[in-house]
Amino acid sequence: MKALITGITGQDGSYLADFLLEKGYQVYGMVRRASTENFERIEHIKDRVHLVQADLLDQLSMINVIKEANPDEIYNLAAQSFVPTSWDQPVLTGEFTALGVTRMLEAIRLVNPKIKFYQASSSEMFGKVRETPQTELTPFYPRSPYGVAKVYGHWITINYRESYNIYACSGILFNHESPRRGKEFVTKKITDAVARIKLGLEKELRLGTMDAKRDWGFAGDYVRAMWLMLQQGSPDDYVIATGRTHSVRDFCKIAFEHVGLNYNDYVKIDQRFVRPAEVDLLLGDSTKAQKALKWDIQVPFEELVKMMVDADLEIYKKRMK
Repeated sequence: MKALITGITGQDGSYLADFLLEKGYQVYGMVRRASTENFERIEHIKDRVHLVQADLLDQLSMINVIKEANPDEIYNLAAQSFVPTSWDQPVLTGEFTALGVTRMLEAIRLVNPKIKFYQASSSEMFGKVRETPQTELTPFYPRSPYGVAKVYGHWITINYRESYNIYACSGILFNHESPRRGKEFVTKKITDAVARIKLGLEKELRLGTMDAKRDWGFAGDYVRAMWLMLQQGSPDDYVIATGRTHSVRDFCKIAFEHVGLNYNDYVKIDQRFVRPAEVDLLLGDSTKAQKALKWDIQVPFEELVKMMVDADLEIYKKRMK
């Protein structure tokens, strides 16, 4: 089996590549031509994956990369995926995160409609939630340009599935983290700061809010769900979540306590980090995925937080030697 992963250099892309290689896949990773290359997350498997250059903004490059890789499955994980940046670059976010999905689906339709397609949808589509917990049938109410773009990507995937009979799935993934998370995300910002504070490299951590609640899981568990979606008899959409919610405050408390510190002594609220429109509570119901895909959580929240702190501590200890 051959798979093409867009966004292979990101958190999810790297874990998915690991997973598919273990399954015996030939893995192709789509990367953008850039003046600086960041392959840090896939350095350990770089000699086992085929990197191909293309861009979600360029339709012809999508067609060419599918012809070159000739994949059985495509996992579209590439996007402008940072919510705060979507406020600063709303048009570019729409080009990548919304229209980029259309370009990929159109390329599949033109080159080989038998390719199975996975679209990375997001819990941010629920935004100002209409019900709790959120299921596959909960109405969307996005609260950021990123969330709006993801709603477009979600619905265009359904449209191509129903209009052209393409095996196209969307995974509505709730927040999922790991030691490979980018520093721009609040979870990594916290664990990185905890490691630095513990080692005397930093004195405080500034955050925008402590009360926002999220359903946080481990990225390694979530990429398994992506694969399972493409192994079913027919395509469908699934919520992937832990079914438990925790606040930013909870995350801080566990992270700081793990290294013997009290978060109250180090965390400061800074209005610069407050979003124009905040998403207060996200909590997913993954019953459908648990039943249909036989999917389950293997890394609980507390273990995830400690795993991230330990990884960041290790990074800084090595640098200090």
